[in-house]
Amino acid sequence: MATAQQTPVKDGSNGSVRVEIFDQAYNLRGSDAPYILKLAEYVDGRMRAVAEQTHTVDTARLAVLAALNIADELHLLRRQLEGTSFPYRERAHKLHRLLDEVLEDRRQTG
Repeated sequence: MATAQQTPVKDGSNGSVRVEIFDQAYNLRGSDAPYILKLAEYVDGRMRAVAEQTHTVDTARLAVLAALNIADELHLLRRQLEGTSFPYRERAHKLHRLLDEVLEDRRQTG
């Protein structure tokens, strides 16, 4: 289980959130503490998964390998999105064109 702090300490003066990733404490800045915590938990989980698979103890190496895994996930998702059709976009463009036509007709007749 991830070890990012479950109750982040938010410092009102600088907006920092204290999290723990792979047994290392970090003070991160941001306006959305729960989101920062969620990201920290995800990174911590990926680092722990890589550590289990590789039996590597070098934290910097684990961080790079975890970053590569996360980058791979991102690129796979992007590739999937590129191949996905979004009918709502097509419909929105069609409605936009129709609205432009109606407004143009009103300008010409009005």
